Amino acid sequence: MLKKLMLSAATVTLLSGCGSMVPIGAIITDVNLPVIATSVNSSATKTGEASCISYLSMVAKGDCSIEAAKKNGGISVVTSVDWHYDTILGIVNNYKVTVRGK
Repeated sequence: MLKKLMLSAATVTLLSGCGSMVPIGAIITDVNLPVIATSVNSSATKTGEASCISYLSMVAKGDCSIEAAKKNGGISVVTSVDWHYDTILGIVNNYKVTVRGK
C-alpha cells in the first residue's frame, strides 16, 4: 500500500510541473527571449551585455541588470533588450542580458 502511495505521489509530482512564463526544459534549456523594444526611430549602433550565474539554484552571483549592460556597451539610448538563459539539469544556470542602442 505504501509503495503504491509513493509511486502515485512521484508520478503526480513529475507530471504536474510548475507553471512558467518562459519555456524551461527539464533536462536542457537554451532560450533567447525578448524583454523590451522601444519606439526610438534609429538603428542600434552599440551592444552591451551583462551576465550572472547560479549553481544548483542555491548560490547566485553577478549583475545581469539592464543598467550594467548599458554601462558595458557605453549605451545611453536603449532600443531593445533581450534575455538569454541556458542550463543543463539545473546544475549551472547562465543568464545574459543584451542591450542594443546608441
